[in-house]
Amino acid sequence: MKTLTAFTAIAIVGCGAGLAALPPAAPSATPVKHASLKVCNKQADAKKLTGPARAQFVKDCRSGKIY
Repeated sequence: MKTLTAFTAIAIVGCGAGLAALPPAAPSATPVKHASLKVCNKQADAKKLTGPARAQFVKDCRSGKIY
């Protein structure tokens, strides 16, 4: 019985050490934040855009196509 307990304890410790050795997740796994509507509208105002051009600019800005 003592042998079984010893083997179980070794297996538990070994598995824990194996899990601890895994590398951390890649930084690219974090979601990318895009500009808010308020920020995009401010940029459109600064560029003096109106009508369809403004709408397209804000759409692209929100999707992250414009930096």
